Amino acid sequence: MVMENGAAVDAFGVLGARTRGAQAGARVSGSAVAAQGATYPASADNAKTLSEKQETGRCETGDSANDRSGHFPYGIDHDKFVLQYVQPGLVGLIDGTVSSLAPIFAAAVSSSPKTAFLVGMATALGAGVSMGWSEALSDTGKTTGRGSAIVRGAITGGMTTIGGTFHTLPFLISSLQVSLLVALVVVAIELLVIAWVRYRFLHVPIKNSLLVVTLGGVIVLAIGLLLGES
Repeated sequence: MVMENGAAVDAFGVLGARTRGAQAGARVSGSAVAAQGATYPASADNAKTLSEKQETGRCETGDSANDRSGHFPYGIDHDKFVLQYVQPGLVGLIDGTVSSLAPIFAAAVSSSPKTAFLVGMATALGAGVSMGWSEALSDTGKTTGRGSAIVRGAITGGMTTIGGTFHTLPFLISSLQVSLLVALVVVAIELLVIAWVRYRFLHVPIKNSLLVVTLGGVIVLAIGLLLGES
């Protein structure tokens, strides 16, 4: 009976150990499941947040593109508009404004306002034709995507003529001092317009544009005055 009681005690001990092991395993398993459940929702939330951010980014990008293209006619986008229209026009305007200063002021100082007017108009028209031909013949637009060569040539040539004409008109005034003063004011306005166009479409700060463009204008103007005085 003692042996039987001992065997019974041993059996109950083994059974209790197994029961405790099973309970401990259940607790560990439950903890793992709980941890796993805590992790997966977080991952799902993160994935959902990331997806929402990506979707929002796509929407914002699309809206930005639409906003930019909406500023221009026929749905043309910003970059294409700048490449095909703004840049050719800006090249012509800068060239017409700056390059014509030397011959105009040289003629005004060395001769008369009337001579300066004739030289200025000849320079503006001649430079317009030259720049227009150069722009049209230098790039067909097929490789660079800059659009029609004829359109770009017309824009560049026209803006070159305009840039050289406005500060030539003051020399219709018979007084040399007055015509020179008015011409300088017109040149300053032209430089401001160039700076604004670069700021508006090329996103260049106006101060930087004014500094660079004015420097070029001053150099060319000094050349014309020095030649006129010699």
